[in-house]
Amino acid sequence: MFKSSSTSLILLGILAVVVGIVAIAWPGVTILALVILFAVYAFMDAGLQAARAFNSRAAGPVVGHLLLGLIDLAAGVIALAWPAPTAFVLVIVVAAWALVAGVAEFFAGFQIGEAAGTRALFILSGLVSIAFGVLLFARPGVGAVTLALLFGLYALIYGFSQITAGIQVGHLGSHVKSLSQLRDAA
Repeated sequence: MFKSSSTSLILLGILAVVVGIVAIAWPGVTILALVILFAVYAFMDAGLQAARAFNSRAAGPVVGHLLLGLIDLAAGVIALAWPAPTAFVLVIVVAAWALVAGVAEFFAGFQIGEAAGTRALFILSGLVSIAFGVLLFARPGVGAVTLALLFGLYALIYGFSQITAGIQVGHLGSHVKSLSQLRDAA
């Protein structure tokens, strides 16, 4: 679709920067978008569960898949009908994930066989994740806005790195083309 990898990387980076700016400028819109994405996911999964139910030959899996499909459908409807409580629940899920992942990283830092620097980074990142999880549990309302802002910051950093990579790939491609032309001329 695009002429080169560098163009694709640059366009991806620009898109990420725009998304990052929107997420930082309007965190409420970002939170609502995340809730809507969750609802879309739930509706898609409900459809897939129904398809799996009707492709099964035994009664047990049919009932199970239909039940999961109904739960997914209900989750999607609830997310769209009550976006604020859904955002609250999503923050709690992220808080639990950060807490569990942080504990795992912290204890991974004490494993034998890793370099001291690697172990220190595991311990530090584990402590940061634990602190993040505890803060989200303590203040989930603020946590939703914080998540939107962190997502925006991540998108900005990712976008600028993709733009930089695209420029570097473009320069590398032009150098390779020049070397190829010099070799063909010789």
